[in-house]
Order: sequence, then C-alpha cells, then structure tokens
Amino acid sequence: MAADETGEPGPVRGRARIDILDVLRGFAILGIYFMNVPFQAAGAEKTFVDLRLIGWTAADQIAWQSVSIFLEGTQRCLLELLFGAGMMVMARRAMEADGPVAVADLYYRRNLWLLAFGLFDIFVILWIGDILSIYAVAALFLFPFRRLGSKALLAIASLYLLFTVIPGAIEYSARVALVERVEAAKAREAAHQPLGEEDRKALAEWNAKLQKLTPNDEQRKRIAAERKAHTGDVAGYYSWSAATWATEIWGEGLFPIWVWEAFSTMLIGVALWKWGVTQGDRSWRFYLAMMVAAYAIGIGVRWISTSELMMFSPAPKIGWMTSEIGRLGVGLGHLALFNLLWKSGGGRALLAPFKAAGRMAFSLYFIEQLIGLHLLFAPYGLAPWGVYGWADLAGIAAVMFVGLLAFANLWMRFFANGPLEWLWRSLSYLKWQPFLKQHSAAETA
Repeated sequence: MAADETGEPGPVRGRARIDILDVLRGFAILGIYFMNVPFQAAGAEKTFVDLRLIGWTAADQIAWQSVSIFLEGTQRCLLELLFGAGMMVMARRAMEADGPVAVADLYYRRNLWLLAFGLFDIFVILWIGDILSIYAVAALFLFPFRRLGSKALLAIASLYLLFTVIPGAIEYSARVALVERVEAAKAREAAHQPLGEEDRKALAEWNAKLQKLTPNDEQRKRIAAERKAHTGDVAGYYSWSAATWATEIWGEGLFPIWVWEAFSTMLIGVALWKWGVTQGDRSWRFYLAMMVAAYAIGIGVRWISTSELMMFSPAPKIGWMTSEIGRLGVGLGHLALFNLLWKSGGGRALLAPFKAAGRMAFSLYFIEQLIGLHLLFAPYGLAPWGVYGWADLAGIAAVMFVGLLAFANLWMRFFANGPLEWLWRSLSYLKWQPFLKQHSAAETA
C-alpha cells in the first residue's frame, strides 16, 4: 500500500512492490491446479471414496504420491502466509499512532469484495473448491491482530495445530487398541478356542472398517449423480455443483474449519513478516537451515502418511496426527527454498517469470476454473470427463501451469494488472485504476 497525492491509501506499484512475494504467489496459484484438476476432470466423490477409482497404475501411484507430498495443501499454505504478509504491507500506516482509519476501511472493503468474488466463483463459475470465500472470511478476523508480537501470534496459531493433532492421536490410540483386540480374537479363533462377546465385537468392528474401504450403495449413488451432472444437461450441471457445495462443504461443517486453518496460517504469515522471513530479509544461511529443517519434517511425515494410505487398510495411521504438521513443514520449506534461490543471480533468473503470475494471480485462479469447469470438463466441454488417471491429471495440470505462466508474462508486458485485479482494486479503492501499463520516459526513450 502506498499513499496518493491526497494522502489516501493507494495500491503498491513499480519498485515499491516486493518481488519475492509476487514470485511466491505466482508459484502457489499455478501449482494449486495440481490439486484442483482431479475434482474437475475425474470426480470429487471418487477422490474421497477410493483413490483407486480414478486410476491406480504404477504411474498413477507415483503421480498421486508425489503431488500429495510436495504440493497438496502447501499451495494453500503459501497463499495463506502471503495473506498475512500482505495484510502487514497494507497496514503499515495503520501501525503508526495516528494511522488513518482509511487503511482499515480499505482492508475490510477489499476483503468483503473478495468474499463476493468467492461466492461468484462457487455459484456462477461452479467451483466447489473455492478458496477466495474462505480467505476473505479468515482475513476479516486478521486485522486486529497486526500489533501482536510474533510469539503471541504463533501461540494462537498453534491452537489449530492442536485441533488436528489431538483428535488424530485419540483415534490412533483407539485403533491400536482395536488391532490388539482383533489379533487376540483371531489367535483364539485359530486355536479353536471359544470367542467371548468382546472378541466378536472387535471382529465385527474391524470388518465394518474393512467394508468402508470400498464404496457403499450411498457412495455409488453420489458417484453416479456426479457423473450424470458432468455428462448430462447444463441445468443438471449447475444444480449439482451448487447443491454439492451447500451440502458437503457448508452442510458438513467444512467451511468454518477451513476458515480456522486459513486464519491460523495467516497469523504465522504475520509473524514471519515481522521476523523478516517472508520478504527475504534474512541471510542465505538462515534460509538454507530453514529449508532443510522444514523439508525434513514435512516430507518425512508426508511420505509416511501417503505410504500408509496406499496400503488401503484400516490399520492405525500416523497421518491422522501429522497432516497439518506435514502441510506447514513442506509449505515453509517452499518459502525458504524460493527465498534462498532469490538470493542468487541464477535463482533469480529462474524464478523471475513467476513475478508476472503473482501480479495477476487473482485472474489466473479464475482462468483455471473457467478452463477446467467450462472449456474442458463440462457437459459442453472439449474433453471427456472421468477417463483420466492420476498421471494424466498431473500432466494436464503441468500443461496448465506452463501455459498460464507464459500467458501471464505476455499479458503483463502490456497491462498494469490482471483484468480481475484491476476490477478488485477499482472496487476496493472506489476509484478506477490504470489498466494499461504506464511506461516511464526512460523506458520509452
């Protein structure tokens, strides 16, 4: 945020921008399509019921596990960390004792408009996995925390981590106990000893959990309904998407949990900004140590958890306790890696194309959904729905990644912002913003 000639807050442009933030945002918004494309091209219901329903060749297994370890949730993590950093950039003047109320007005107006865009994304674009509405609601709670110290911010953020770890630990302990009971019952059964009531209960509970590894009748109905929506008429496509978000995202209580996740990670983003981590103010040694430590934890626990899932067994899983630890670990590792690369000439040249993507990330996010949900995998789309395996989906996401990266760099050669960034800024600042790129006299000489 900068001030215009009237002293009112204005958007940051030109050299006032922090390039590494744009680079990180660009990578995150392009990488997020690796997680989104299965829900658009293969089926949300199949994804949650049984991974093997989408495809389980050797290539599919490698693709699924690789995306799950290195990208799943980490792109959200980066965007949430950057939301915290962005709030601090915007709130600089509000940190002063006589900081203008206009900063807070702008901040809340900006996020209320973001919420409106998110609802448009859900109910018009039909993207049930929308993150804009989640981030908008989370950000509305963030502004009052800008003055807290980093340790206090991390302490508050850790509450969500405990929320994920403690129930997972309880479930893990209960499942270990069940396995012990089942093994004891099977041992007695093998020895032709009579089974007691507790033995029969343990075996029945275990068999019920085994049955959950394959689709039941209700799940098959939902899978069939999703297929019909994607291959039928337009009205059915729209009604299924809106109803699915209302029943499975909002109705199942996932939306407030995801808001809590986003808010907690945004708090971490504010803390890292205060420490100079996100914006590249620390030494290369710091980022190297941070990257090694974060990746060691994040990749380690994610390798274990994905390997457990690929066994397709009701056995206890470490991943029940470490899902958020892994997400934050790999996300922070990405943050450190990009800052480390940015400190070298070669790394800066490698990452430079992501600046353009970061400066129009809002538009690229919508373009991804328009291409996936309407141009390609809709009933009227150009590509068939429900025929691609995990490896194919990763390939589609990679093509989208490269294509939109090239498009962003071409677009930003001529325009000041992406089209939706221009609209969002104009609505937020209550003033039409420049659309075409304004070159300086030195550039045009």
